[in-house]
Amino acid sequence: MASAATTAAGPGRRLFATLLVANRGEVAVRVLHAARAAGLRTVAVYSDADAASPHVRLADTAVRLGPAPAAQSYLDIPALIEAARRTGADAVHPGYGFLSESAAFARACEDAGLTFVGPPSDVIALMGRKDAARSVAVRAGVPVLPAVVDGDRPGTGDGAQLAHDDPTRDGDLAQVHRAHDDDLARRALVEIGLPLLVKAAAGGGGKGMRVVRDAADLPAAIAAARREATAAFGDGALLVERYVEGGRHVEVQVLADTHGTVLHLFERDCSVQRRHQKVVEEAPAPTITAAVREELTAAAVRLAREVGYVGAGTVEFLVAGDDAYLLEMNTRLQVEHPVTEAVTGLDLVALQLAVARGDRLPLRQEDVAVTGHAIEARVYAEGPDFLPQAGTATTVRWPTTARTDTALEPGQEVGTWYDPLLAKIIAHGPTREAARAALVRALGHTAVLGVTTNTAFLRRLVASDDFRDTAIDTAWLDTHPGAFPAEADDVALVAGAVALADALTGAGRGPGATNGSGAAHPFGAGDGWRLGGPPAPVVLTLEHDGQVHEVRVGTHDVVVDGRTLTVRHLPAVSAKHASGVPTVSGIGAGHELRLEIDGLAHAVVVETGPGRVAVSRHGQTTVLTVPDRRGRGAESSSDGAVAAPMPGLVRDVAVEAGEHVETGALLGVLEAMKMETRLLAPHPGTVAEVLVAPGDQVTLGQALFTVRGHG
Repeated sequence: MASAATTAAGPGRRLFATLLVANRGEVAVRVLHAARAAGLRTVAVYSDADAASPHVRLADTAVRLGPAPAAQSYLDIPALIEAARRTGADAVHPGYGFLSESAAFARACEDAGLTFVGPPSDVIALMGRKDAARSVAVRAGVPVLPAVVDGDRPGTGDGAQLAHDDPTRDGDLAQVHRAHDDDLARRALVEIGLPLLVKAAAGGGGKGMRVVRDAADLPAAIAAARREATAAFGDGALLVERYVEGGRHVEVQVLADTHGTVLHLFERDCSVQRRHQKVVEEAPAPTITAAVREELTAAAVRLAREVGYVGAGTVEFLVAGDDAYLLEMNTRLQVEHPVTEAVTGLDLVALQLAVARGDRLPLRQEDVAVTGHAIEARVYAEGPDFLPQAGTATTVRWPTTARTDTALEPGQEVGTWYDPLLAKIIAHGPTREAARAALVRALGHTAVLGVTTNTAFLRRLVASDDFRDTAIDTAWLDTHPGAFPAEADDVALVAGAVALADALTGAGRGPGATNGSGAAHPFGAGDGWRLGGPPAPVVLTLEHDGQVHEVRVGTHDVVVDGRTLTVRHLPAVSAKHASGVPTVSGIGAGHELRLEIDGLAHAVVVETGPGRVAVSRHGQTTVLTVPDRRGRGAESSSDGAVAAPMPGLVRDVAVEAGEHVETGALLGVLEAMKMETRLLAPHPGTVAEVLVAPGDQVTLGQALFTVRGHG
């Protein structure tokens, strides 16, 4: 990728030598690498939850900000400014998320004499709000959707926010707030009509966003979006606009310097989303015409010029056929910036640093060209229902055939304090189909054990005909919840049984078996010379997803539920992490097992533990357990128990013990990683138990409510 080192010097240069990265995870690692390449000294910051994280070790200096909650660490502006002062940093890169679009943070950096790697604070303040950005867009001749803008809410400050955040608190202010929200709903229905999109005026990332197709749902959507926006951005202001069915999300990357140059780096398609969170992005956009591309890129440049933009930014559009409407402008680096880097050959972070120094951009618009196609998949810590997950990563293998931006490594704990994004895998090819095939292969070679991820879902999605044919729009995944179900994996069952048999016997089971280090096990071959002849078969009872399998692992065969397969070990291949550090030897730490099953070769990653084995194949993790029959009689029915589907914070409790509820009635709201999940009654009945209160932190599977059915 082109480096900012080739930029031309200009007047008003702001030289800096030490860069503080005010972020965490993969984005912090990405920026730190670029800063080192630019010859800068680097400073990382961290919360207590991230004390042992890779970005902390990568930087030259690291400063503790505070406890795990973001409000007490990564969102603490005075602590970040003090960290810069203590370490001698003279520039700050905000990454994305957290304070990257905070005008207050940019202003604090400016006031402290620090170079903020991003646009000026007044530009962030203006364009960081969707309501204000609409006005700028209209002046610049950029089309916008019909919308109702949230007016000033009566009452401001901590007391007003407390009244809104605490649903149990009554008072005049809370009633005034409800009346204000009711008026917003009425205006939206009268002036725009259904369907509607409720979204936060501040911030982005899909937080504080709700689609409403039924007027009866609008008040609850406004309340939930306002709570979520307040939690994510500290600002509960909303915008309600027309929702366009079947639209595509297309965004234009812009780059501007302080010398009047404003460029576009073409566009990205980010239409593959679930719950308004991007899942897969690609460049260039595969469905738009040359005329629409010209319209979008020109409009993005006009908007950036109109506002006096400086640095890297993104102008997002909703495209429906040949019509395009402004969604918002993100005044920061985007998560999906690698696909633009892949097709243009430019290093966006290096160019950000150059612009922040006051250098002229080394490019003219005609110098920017697109080569090939790139697709990025976001690996999240989440389950099949898209709910965030937590755990400790025990085995982590990233593909060597594609770019991977990540900060996840073995032994790292993944909690629910922050966004669940673990990594981004980016494939580039001469055509879209070549890039798609490369990404399918890369996802198939990804293995993360110990934490549930969406890797297998991503692989099935990218491999699907629907994705190949660009049929997936922004609402598609939400309206097709079961589109890409998990596959039944007999190979994983056989591999898991062989791995458990090896672990139990301490020996390989067949000719050419290895001892986990790649060498042939001295007792792996049954040649009749040893007393007793060949090793005795290992008989296992394994359970997966409630289904029990009887497996016998012999020297040359494996019998699965009465079906005999010819199985032999193949020589093990030494696997390495992306960093080049070899994995810990031994199956227990994550080991590549290569088997030939009925003449077909398969490679999987296995990890054994007490009474269990986890197998990763094609990105899909299958966990097999040895059932404990002794505890079967002690199980009891939950009888309407509602458990936490993820670790998180109880945001709201909507019922009391003794209250009658119908199926689907709201019991409470759980928040994790700044996203809300509604907890609903499983059937009609009476609320027998309310086991939590607002503000409680709960664990995965913890009982929250019990609803007793009638009769």
